[in-house]
Amino acid sequence: MLRRPTSTDSEADLLREQQELLAAGGQSTVTVVKRPDKRRGDAAGAHEQEKHRDVVTIEDLPDEIPTLTPAKKSRFKQERVRFEDEGPEELLDRHDTHISAVLSRIIERDTSAVPVLLPCITGTAFPKVLRRSVVESEGQERVPRGRKSIFARQIAAQRSKNEDVQSLNGSETRDQSSASRHVGFSALESMETERPESDVMDRVGGPLLLSGQGLAIANSAMETMKIHEENQARLQAMSQSEILEEQRKLLSQLDPRLVDFVRSRKAQGTPGSESSSKPVQKEDFPPNSTSTELDHTIKAQESQRDTMEDYEEDENQLVVQAPITEEELPIKPQKVWLHMDKVELEKLEWTRDLPAPSRLSTKKAMQARFDFAGTLIPATKDLPTHLGLHHHGEEPELAGYSLQELFLLSRSQLNQQRNLAVSTLANVLAKARAGEYTSSLKGSVLSSLLDAGLLFLLRFSLDDGVEGVMSAAVHALRALLVSSDDEECLDNAFSWLLGMATFPLLPTAQEDEDEEDEGLDEALRETAKEKEDKKTDHDVATQDVVKGFLRMQGLPRLRYILEVLRPSPRVVLDILEVLIRIARHSTAAATQILNCPRLMNTVMSEFLPCSWTPAVSQAPSSLYGLPVALAMKLLRVLASAGRHACARILNSLGGKELLSRFVVVDPSEMLLEAGEALRCTTEALRLFAVAAGYGQACSLYTDLYPVLVKRLQAGNRPCASSEAVLFLELDRIRALLVLLTQVTQTAGCHEELHRGLVSAQGTECPPPPPVLWSHVTGLQPTVISSLKGCVRALDGSAQMSSALILLPSYLLYVEAYYSQLCVQSSFQPVQCLQELESLTSDVLLPLISHQAMQNMASSFRSSSVICNPGLSAPGGEVIPSLPALFCSRLVTSSTIAGPNSPLSLPTALLYLLNTITSIHKGLIQKFSRLILSDAVLGYLRSCIGAMPPVSHMSAWILRHEHHLLYLLLRLAHKLVPVDPEVAKHAFLFHQVSLALLSWLLPGSEYLAHELMSVLTFSHSLLPEGGCGEPEVAALAELQLKERTSPAVGALLRDALHHLPSIRGCYLTHLAHMEPSVLSSRDRYLGRNPFVRSHLLPELTGPSLPSDWPFLPLISLYERTGQSAGGGQQVESLPAGSVQSATHCLQWLLVLESWREQALAAVPPVAKLARLSCVFLCSSDLFLERPVQELTWALFRRLTRPSQLEALDLGSAPPGLASFHDLYSALLAQYEAVSFGDLLFGCFMLLPLQRRYSVTMKLAVFGEHVGMLRSLGVSLQQLLVPLEKFTSPVEDSLPLLRLYFRALVTGALKRNWCPVLYAVAVAHLNAFIFSQDAVAEEVEAARRSLLRKTYYMTDEVLKNHLLLFWQPRQNSELGFSTYEQLPSIRARRLESIVGTVQKGGER
Repeated sequence: MLRRPTSTDSEADLLREQQELLAAGGQSTVTVVKRPDKRRGDAAGAHEQEKHRDVVTIEDLPDEIPTLTPAKKSRFKQERVRFEDEGPEELLDRHDTHISAVLSRIIERDTSAVPVLLPCITGTAFPKVLRRSVVESEGQERVPRGRKSIFARQIAAQRSKNEDVQSLNGSETRDQSSASRHVGFSALESMETERPESDVMDRVGGPLLLSGQGLAIANSAMETMKIHEENQARLQAMSQSEILEEQRKLLSQLDPRLVDFVRSRKAQGTPGSESSSKPVQKEDFPPNSTSTELDHTIKAQESQRDTMEDYEEDENQLVVQAPITEEELPIKPQKVWLHMDKVELEKLEWTRDLPAPSRLSTKKAMQARFDFAGTLIPATKDLPTHLGLHHHGEEPELAGYSLQELFLLSRSQLNQQRNLAVSTLANVLAKARAGEYTSSLKGSVLSSLLDAGLLFLLRFSLDDGVEGVMSAAVHALRALLVSSDDEECLDNAFSWLLGMATFPLLPTAQEDEDEEDEGLDEALRETAKEKEDKKTDHDVATQDVVKGFLRMQGLPRLRYILEVLRPSPRVVLDILEVLIRIARHSTAAATQILNCPRLMNTVMSEFLPCSWTPAVSQAPSSLYGLPVALAMKLLRVLASAGRHACARILNSLGGKELLSRFVVVDPSEMLLEAGEALRCTTEALRLFAVAAGYGQACSLYTDLYPVLVKRLQAGNRPCASSEAVLFLELDRIRALLVLLTQVTQTAGCHEELHRGLVSAQGTECPPPPPVLWSHVTGLQPTVISSLKGCVRALDGSAQMSSALILLPSYLLYVEAYYSQLCVQSSFQPVQCLQELESLTSDVLLPLISHQAMQNMASSFRSSSVICNPGLSAPGGEVIPSLPALFCSRLVTSSTIAGPNSPLSLPTALLYLLNTITSIHKGLIQKFSRLILSDAVLGYLRSCIGAMPPVSHMSAWILRHEHHLLYLLLRLAHKLVPVDPEVAKHAFLFHQVSLALLSWLLPGSEYLAHELMSVLTFSHSLLPEGGCGEPEVAALAELQLKERTSPAVGALLRDALHHLPSIRGCYLTHLAHMEPSVLSSRDRYLGRNPFVRSHLLPELTGPSLPSDWPFLPLISLYERTGQSAGGGQQVESLPAGSVQSATHCLQWLLVLESWREQALAAVPPVAKLARLSCVFLCSSDLFLERPVQELTWALFRRLTRPSQLEALDLGSAPPGLASFHDLYSALLAQYEAVSFGDLLFGCFMLLPLQRRYSVTMKLAVFGEHVGMLRSLGVSLQQLLVPLEKFTSPVEDSLPLLRLYFRALVTGALKRNWCPVLYAVAVAHLNAFIFSQDAVAEEVEAARRSLLRKTYYMTDEVLKNHLLLFWQPRQNSELGFSTYEQLPSIRARRLESIVGTVQKGGER
């Protein structure tokens, strides 16, 4: 055998192997041929040249080079593979591999009853050739087009023609043919026949529903006819009522949808029949079925059908409408057009007029469709097509675009379509934010859009190269993020008390439980930044829309649009508003805006120039090179984010020069439109005020002092050409007053900072500001003069509105001046007191007694967000990832957020009154009229018991209302000792102060500290201590006849005596809030150089929890209780722990006795859980006498009937997973350290009541059965009625078995645990003698326990279990017994054990 050549063979080796191959006579794998050159046409003589030319050819190599793109081949041709050496027989065998199997299973059909039809005799020698046009024209009237293909219509037309030909063979042949034809069709095809059902009932020619298929007999057709005749005879023998009854039964058994479907198919196949939208026709029943019963049946079937089915049937009607004709075409096709020589009308169906939308109402949710303005289009509204709202998508007859279609259209290749889609989405977003879809659509439009990836779509559209699409994307982004009403309310509140401080618009933080970090040390766990970096853009955008936009590099793109593309004015304004909203998100977001390369430089140079050319028209075509008020507002909002951001704006971005330019120039000289000029000046003053709020830019004040004084003097006579301009002028004056107030507060801190700088000795201390107190003393006379002018203007109707708007700002400046004056070294007390007396008589008292002020006080209750939580309800769609203030509802339904708000003026007035009365205490009693007004007292009463919800929608306005309440209470507290009339309402003031303490929001920690220090624990606000209330409480305790507990009256007197110590205890346990209190104090006291930011802390809820009175107990438990191992001795407790627990219990007793409403927000289960810390935090703390006495008193109040009914142990207490977990810890602690304590035992018995979960009782009798020996609470000492434990009858079989086991084994004895002994006997007796029908397992357990009871050797226990009658708590046993078994029980016992018990012991 020859070997194959290798790569190492030489040429000689190859020649030698060739000779060997030729010598052996082997066949070569290649053939040497001479192929003619077709290009030269030398086919002749090729054979001669072939001998002289060697050409190597390889088998199966094609002559032509194959193309790279394969040609289309028929799918059937590809399956037909044939080899060259394969014959026809082999080819047949290969393709028909299963022919033998098929032939072996052929079963011939029985054709004995099938008639033989002769062919029709015609005059033509050959069959007529079928042409498409001929068949179509002939069968057009017979076969409806519908949606059948051309081939299907040809077959249907031919079948119809054959039926007509066969009908010429005579009636007998027609009947046989009809019968055979019906036998061949299915039941569904027979229902599509054109014969009405009434004719079928009368005709006996052949069945329509019976086919004969499945009959095993030879002559199935004759058998089918026989069955049909029997059915006909039975129908004729039935009466009309019987037929109706059978019809009713049949309809009730069938699915209504199936019945309607069959009827609609029949109606479609019947020529001249009515629309299928009528599901029930009289022709569907026999002609004589016209009785009222049938009508009622039809109506009942129609009423049970869903309305949406009618809508679907109406759609079916649209499907089977008549086909379009050439006359109906809107454009006549011409044969000269390409490919229009043969018109296919079906392909032109889309050109016909759209059918009208369905007028039928539907209960099923339908897809929302919008027009280009974002308006929701009703599904039944018929709009003209020239509006452009119809398209060729789903439901073409309905106008408008769905959200899915708009998303698809926004990625179109056509610029106009992308622009149209994004613009429509922007309009939809704006209307959704306004809440216009709330009542019309199910679900949230904004949430659906964001979940679908709206933010990513807008970000992609911002990168679009077409300016129109980019502009539409910016407008949509503005509609998504910005609310004009929110910005208007925040701007209006800027001049209120602490109005420049706002909450960051951060979404509510969601704790992500990371299983990977569980069990790791703090040092090994991932930081928040690391977790944030690991999240995808989608995850970030889902939790926070603004943060997601920043994550997608949105700021650089907005900078590029402003810097390079230089868009239209509308786009510029939208981008500035978007940047303002991002800056309000958080300090981090504001810092990102400042850090974005060239963004703020572009804003400053292009939209805040120091010099500009005046605009030619009122609406300039470009804003570049002109001052824009929104750009100045952006700087102000960025500066509010923190003192460092403000310093960057003033120093790095040229903010100081900008302020000088816009503050000095009068608005009328700015060469701008009047409104825009006023807005620019106002925003510049606000930016100046924000900077002064940090103690910055005060050097500008000294430079601009003459200009500012001139503006202040001109503020007495504001003038404007229109009302809109007047409001802008008033805003400018208010902004100026806010600036002067901040400068005055900063100047008041100069001496303090100077002294601190001298004594600091290396410690950190802010440098003293460049403005001195002497720089601001000259402002006070001008402000006082303007203030008096405003009070006088209240008497004139023309100037009243302007005066009410300006008065709060003037009052706040006066308060700031006198509060800082007291701490200055140049303070002159006598002169100051005289000025205050003059101010009181000339300004304050006339203002308090003025009708306008009384009207504001009377509107407190109606405008209060605390009393009316619905006022702060969102007016639009709420999105957790995109918080907003939703001020549109406040703007439209209430004046509380407007310029004439009833909050701003009273708050400013009370703020000044509290400062004045702190300096001049002799003026206090003159202001009692304000507190004693019926409107104020009614408002305070309505605040008691209110629980305002805390959210971004309500927090911003709640904060200002908290200021009003706090100042009212501070003034009332000063009046209580000096005015007996005010002292009568001390109870009211104390209740409101307790409620306010749990309402205060983050940023108001200083107010909470002041309330606790001054009001909450004040003797003057607890009049019960001096009017015999402790004695009354002691007398009430006599009715309880509880010798084990001390008198409550003595405990209350002792608590009132230790109120200062109790206050110190609570303030000590709030020491962890000291940084927040100090930061809040700097803001409230006007210590501007110490303020870090005008953004308040993140809104996470109230500053103090609603159960803050339990705070010392909870703190003690967290330090020394279960978390630290438990079981600590009193000696090892931290110093003062017993006193701390005692003071906490004393205050809780005071609240439960006299201020029960203060703890109304704490559910009883939470109270019980917090009180149990007394037992868990130490091994014997609960044994200390004062602690035990106070705990007994509180426990008795928890077990009162009203509290007991409200005690729900099934719900988890706040801060705990479930009450069962807490009870398990109590069980372990009781077994370890209780020593049979009576108080601890009562605590353990309380959750064992019958209505609570059986798991706690199973834990006692299963895992902790040993505790029953020490649970010695007697029936008389039990504070809960025994019936709560015994009723209703226990149905837990495992617990009953545990009861029985504990009794039999002696673990539960009457002298050890009398309460649970009586409970167990009662439940077991009821169970073993119960004869209710139960499961077999339960009945077997009954019999087994009864049998075991009967054969007990312990006669006492046996008699108790058998002769138990009813529970009786005042008896020795806790229950009464029968003298002997009742007859029914005796028979029950006899049936089981076979013996009747004759008697028993009592």
